[in-house]
Amino acid sequence: MKVFRLAREKHALPLSGIGAAKYGARWNPIGIELIYTAQNRSLAMAEVAVHLTLATLPDDYVMLTIDIPESIKCKQLTEANLPIDWQNFPHPSSTQVIGRDFVAENEYCVLIIPSVVTQGDFNVLINPNHKDFTKITVTNIDKFPFDKRIFK
Repeated sequence: MKVFRLAREKHALPLSGIGAAKYGARWNPIGIELIYTAQNRSLAMAEVAVHLTLATLPDDYVMLTIDIPESIKCKQLTEANLPIDWQNFPHPSSTQVIGRDFVAENEYCVLIIPSVVTQGDFNVLINPNHKDFTKITVTNIDKFPFDKRIFK
């Protein structure tokens, strides 16, 4: 499976969940490492763009293409598996419990979960502390200039 991650160039590599653990996010509380990726490039961009304005738009983003071998076990959740408030903003603690438990159980390396930003698309969360994480590779890194029309 190919997944995509949009990141500032200075934070692109190595893949780690350190940033997510430092600040917490929708699917993980502070202290829990997860790597956030998306099933397609446009979702990876949308997931970042919702946090930016034209005034705060850095020019050093890169798009990572990441290969997750088919042999890696994935868990997939649908909206029916999620708490009623999963789409709320700011994100509720109920969604952070899902990521925390996913990492703690350590049965799967990858969690496929619905996107709040783009209905019908999926985010792909990677547990960097799972034994299969070393099989995951970054296959490409490309400069990613944002089209400024998105922020008008």
